Amino acid sequence: MISRIDLRGNPGDPRDLLPRPELDIEAALDKVRPICEDVRHRGSEALFELAERFDGVRPAALRVPREDIDAALAGLDPDVRAALEESIRRARLVHAAQRRSDTTTQVVPGGTVTERWVPVGRVGLYAPGGRAVYPSSVIMNVVPAQEAGVASLAVASPPQAEFGGLPHPTVLAACALLGVDEVHAVGGAQAVAMFAYGTADCARADMVTGPGNIWVAAAKRLLKGVIGIDAEAGPTEIAILADDTADPGYVAADLISQAEHDVVAASVLVTPSVELAGRVESELAARVAATRHRDRVAEALGGRQSGIVLVDDLDHGLAVVDAYAAEHLEVMTADPAAVAARVRNAGAVFVGAYSPVSLGDYCAGSNHVLPTGGSALHSSGLSVQTFLRGIHVIDYDRDALAEVARRVVALAEAEDLPAHGEAVTARVGGAAAAAVAAHTVTTGGNA
Repeated sequence: MISRIDLRGNPGDPRDLLPRPELDIEAALDKVRPICEDVRHRGSEALFELAERFDGVRPAALRVPREDIDAALAGLDPDVRAALEESIRRARLVHAAQRRSDTTTQVVPGGTVTERWVPVGRVGLYAPGGRAVYPSSVIMNVVPAQEAGVASLAVASPPQAEFGGLPHPTVLAACALLGVDEVHAVGGAQAVAMFAYGTADCARADMVTGPGNIWVAAAKRLLKGVIGIDAEAGPTEIAILADDTADPGYVAADLISQAEHDVVAASVLVTPSVELAGRVESELAARVAATRHRDRVAEALGGRQSGIVLVDDLDHGLAVVDAYAAEHLEVMTADPAAVAARVRNAGAVFVGAYSPVSLGDYCAGSNHVLPTGGSALHSSGLSVQTFLRGIHVIDYDRDALAEVARRVVALAEAEDLPAHGEAVTARVGGAAAAAVAAHTVTTGGNA
């Protein structure tokens, strides 16, 4: 059901040996380019036709009427509502703590640099649909944007034939709980294009965020620069670093939980324990047969993107999981906190037997929109910071400028950009300008 990769005795860079999902975004670009161009030139008319083509339904309206959003909340199962409210509450606690404060540094008397943190003006937030419904992704996108102070938010989610061309009612209910009243029944690459170019129903956005399938990822790559993006999300993935103290049932359950997302989802166990590997394989055989989406799970676990990786010891295991840079990394070892503290590359780290990825998906307070495909080597998950821009504000008076004028001129001359220096000497005048000029003459422009 799941393959083994033996890296014992192989201390080199394991990245080319580790299981990875295949995601050919370049090939997808050729298919999404005409879709995005169609939306650019025909706007809402194109979106209606694309909904019929890809989603099998023509929505009555692209922007969901407020009464339909309110009706979705009114019809929500009370237990699901309570769960969503708790997820929102915990997410707000964590993300509110991420807010940034402006910082002013006095570089010299009369000269300061202030870093201001300014939110993006308008963002488009994508909530995927397909094999599953993701109201949790609405929360994970909306909460950090709201806590960052974004003034204008719009959510897009695919129209569902089952619900008369509206997005899934649980997605709409989550929007209602978050106070979002601009929701568009648009999915896939065309949703990214809608936010990038704007339509009669949807104003252009400055940025689009949120997970999606390969077509969404390809549209983000294509339109990056026209619109800001968070990341090109690939198939979901879990890595578990475990030793022989780990409960094999817990490990198997968590591997299955990620495999449940998609047939291309990646589930990877890294362990120095051959005994644990065998026990997990036995648990998988029993649990996969009993799970609701057994066919999907079995295909994901049996794919080349999943596997059990055998390593020499925990130090070797840490090197392997750092090279893998998983979206989700669980640490189930004898001292999980100490081991987790040594991890450098992961979208999120889940410590110990009672912090499964499922908790982070819904109610840990953390964000579940995380870097995939090894991009945790250089990128972070969605946060308040995603929606903020740092702007430096430079404020020098005349004396502070005069004090450094000679240095500015020296560097300008070294770069053969004399007008840069002249822009300073034009301001300082008098003795300071003369000193700068004399320095330039005697040194030939070198400090």
